[in-house]
Amino acid sequence: MTKAVFATKIDPSYDDLPEQRYHFPKTYLRAIEEARGDWIVYYEPRRSSGALSSRGGRSSYFGTARVVRIERDDRLDDHFYAYVEDFLPFDRPVPFKEGEHYFESGLRRNDGGTSKGAFGRSVRRISEGEYNNILRAGFAHIIGEEKPIQEPAAFVFADEPATFERPIVESVVARPFRDKVFSSVVKTAYGNTCAMTGLKIINGGGRSEVQAAHIRPVSHSGTDSVRNGVALCGTVHWMFDRGLLSLDDDYNILLAEGKVPDMVQRLINPDRRMILPPQPDLRPNPQWLRYHREEIFKG
Repeated sequence: MTKAVFATKIDPSYDDLPEQRYHFPKTYLRAIEEARGDWIVYYEPRRSSGALSSRGGRSSYFGTARVVRIERDDRLDDHFYAYVEDFLPFDRPVPFKEGEHYFESGLRRNDGGTSKGAFGRSVRRISEGEYNNILRAGFAHIIGEEKPIQEPAAFVFADEPATFERPIVESVVARPFRDKVFSSVVKTAYGNTCAMTGLKIINGGGRSEVQAAHIRPVSHSGTDSVRNGVALCGTVHWMFDRGLLSLDDDYNILLAEGKVPDMVQRLINPDRRMILPPQPDLRPNPQWLRYHREEIFKG
């Protein structure tokens, strides 16, 4: 098994859904077969789509996942799907280099510049040390708060940081750590504001009282992607989880008829539309909204 980087754009040319699958041509089959069963990181290039003139991508690593299987694309010759599990977004995007340090050594030329040829590959093998350094950077804030991991938010780069490898990999699949990451990225995406009421309450300790709700619950095979989340205040979160509230594909708020008290209805945004994250790629994915309406909503 080998760890790798999978590059995917905001508006991908391929049939990518990073939380579930990565679509690729046969060119990368061998490298992805080597990564099967192992962990990968996702990278978002500067080009936001297949158009050469497109811009807007973050040029950053943005999440990790584990490759579980590879299947041939029956509709497109010489193309395949790599299916993933345990996707987890980073608490902060990680640029491909910080100062003079490249997170992927293969991207740096001997003269210190960036190798455009290496950057042109959508799938790139990385070492255990490189993978761990990317994770430590992406989860630095969370790791700094996580008591079982005695690792500060600031970190030093190491080629093979064996002392940190096991705790970080174990944390990525541990529910408490994943809940903390999910909560952080969802609250940040929504500006610590309840999407259905517009309430933004900061407690005496400076922390937001808004909560991160899964649209498709984890118990129903939901992912921890920000696109499977929505920021809600406590009462609204409870009602959303129990199907008394939902959302349509246009982000209109749906109320289960006769089941939502008038007091709560008065709190809902007057236009009955949810407040959306400014960035389109952070907004709820229609497939998970549809799941919530069909399987959970009592309307």
